[in-house]
Amino acid sequence: MTQASEPISDNTAMATTPAERRFVLIAAILASSMGFIDGSVISIAIPAIRADLGATLADAQWISNGYLLFLSSLILLGGAAGDRFGLRKMFGLGIVVFVLASMVVAFSPTPLVLVIARAVQGAGAAFMVPGSLAIIAKAYPRDERGKAIGIWAAASSLTSIGGPIIGGFVLTWFGQASWRLIFAINLPLGAAALALLWFKVRADRPEAGRKLDVVGAVLATLALMLIAFGLTGSGSESTPPLSHIALYAGGGLVVAVLFLVWEARTRTPMLPLRLFAIKAFSGANALTFALYFALGGTMFFLPMTLIAGWGVSPAEVALALLPLGIL
Repeated sequence: MTQASEPISDNTAMATTPAERRFVLIAAILASSMGFIDGSVISIAIPAIRADLGATLADAQWISNGYLLFLSSLILLGGAAGDRFGLRKMFGLGIVVFVLASMVVAFSPTPLVLVIARAVQGAGAAFMVPGSLAIIAKAYPRDERGKAIGIWAAASSLTSIGGPIIGGFVLTWFGQASWRLIFAINLPLGAAALALLWFKVRADRPEAGRKLDVVGAVLATLALMLIAFGLTGSGSESTPPLSHIALYAGGGLVVAVLFLVWEARTRTPMLPLRLFAIKAFSGANALTFALYFALGGTMFFLPMTLIAGWGVSPAEVALALLPLGIL
C-alpha cells in the first residue's frame, strides 16, 4: 500500500502530499457547507422573505423548489462532468456559480428574481456537492479515504443542523430584512474554498473518452419542472385548478417516461436503470424518498405556521426543530 508521504502513481490519485490532501478536505467541507446550509436554513428564512418581499405562498414554494429542482435533476450530470473535464475545474466552477447566485439572492428586489437566482444556485450546487466528495476520494489513498470522507460527512451534518439555528438567531436579533445576510455569508466561504483549491491543490487529469448524457439531463429537468409547476402553480391563485394540474403534471409524467426510455437505450446513461435491480439500492432510494417527502412538507409548512401564524420567534423555532436535525 502506498504511504501518505509518497507520491501516488495510480489514476485515482490527484494530490500527492499530506498537506495538499488537507487543503482538499478543507475546501470540500467549506464548499459543501454552503450547499447544505442554504438547503436547510431556507425553512426558517421563508416567513421573513415573504414578509420582506411580499411573496405569495406559491412564490415561497418556488423559492424552495427552484433550488431543489435543478440540484436534483443535474447532480448526476455534474458528477459525470467532473470525470470528463477534471474534478478541480468542475468543482471550482460549481463554487463560482453558487457564490455569484448567492449574491443575487442576497440583493433580490422581487420574488421572481429570487426564484431565478435560487434555481441558478441549485445548478451550481449540482456541480459543487458531488464534486466535494469525489475530489476527496480522488485525492486520498485508499487506506485514508474512509477517515477523510467521515470527517467531511460529520462536518456536513453539523452545518446542516447549525444552519437553521444560526439563521434563526440572526433573524430574531436583526429583524426580517436580515435574511439576506444568511446568503451573503456564502461569499467569504466560497472565496476561501476557491483560494485553497486553485493555489494549494494541483489539477487532476480528466478521463479520456467520457461522454455526458445531456439529453437525459434535459429530460429529467423538464419532467421535474412540469410536475412541480403543475402541482404548485404560478402564484396567481391559492391553488392551481385541476385542468392546470392535469396539463402540466401529466405532461411531466410523459416526459419522465421518455427519460426512462432514453436511459434504457443510450450507451452512456446518467442513471443506469440496471442499478434498480439491486434490492439494497432500490430499498435505500425508496426509504430516502419517503423520508425526504415527509421532511420536505414538515420543514416547509411548520416554520411558517409557527412564525407567521403563532408569532414564535425564528430562534425558538430553530431550537424546536433541532431534534429533527439530530435524528
